[in-house]
Amino acid sequence: MNKEHIETIGNNHISSNIETPLRTDAFDKTDDEKVKNIQHHFGKIMEELGLDLTDDSLSGTPYRFAKMYVKELFYGLNPKNKPKLSTFDNKYGYKKMLVEQNITIDSACEHHFLPITGHAHIAYIPKDKVVGLSKINRLVDYYSHRPQVQERLSLQILKDLQEALQTEDVIVMISAKHLCVSSRGIKDKNSYTTTIEYGGCFKDDAKRDEFMKIINN
Repeated sequence: MNKEHIETIGNNHISSNIETPLRTDAFDKTDDEKVKNIQHHFGKIMEELGLDLTDDSLSGTPYRFAKMYVKELFYGLNPKNKPKLSTFDNKYGYKKMLVEQNITIDSACEHHFLPITGHAHIAYIPKDKVVGLSKINRLVDYYSHRPQVQERLSLQILKDLQEALQTEDVIVMISAKHLCVSSRGIKDKNSYTTTIEYGGCFKDDAKRDEFMKIINN
């Protein structure tokens, strides 16, 4: 792949995979082994930048960086960390829209490993099952904490909720700020990116308009 093509993919946020691209041996190593290896390699990156790793302030940075990547920023890569979407019978027979809005998005662009920050707004119309509200937030947090493309993030959340709730009537909207846009390239400090994915009754314009009216209020 030539440098021009690499830049084109990064600047246009191109991705052809709905699933996060992972190697088959992605979890053969323990987290501690990964931290140790990343610590070594990031130290080399710092040295290439001309930084003095014997300085008190910088000496621990390779370890802090590695630990942050493996155990914090990208904990969502490991399926063992996926929250269980416990559902309950819809005993009240609630059939109207249920909306969870302003869920924090704290992710990273997979093309530059720079932050993506914003909010998700999610709604579904229950059939036989409902899900605890905090579980929706946990699912968003899990998929956010991996190198991402915003379009994929929207689809991954949608797909899991549809499967857990046994209904297609789910809508996911994400509005987020990309630091790869605001801190490099065009350096636009004010723009946001919005993605929306939906199925079932939300294909109807009136139902989507109802959702938009709720979150805009």
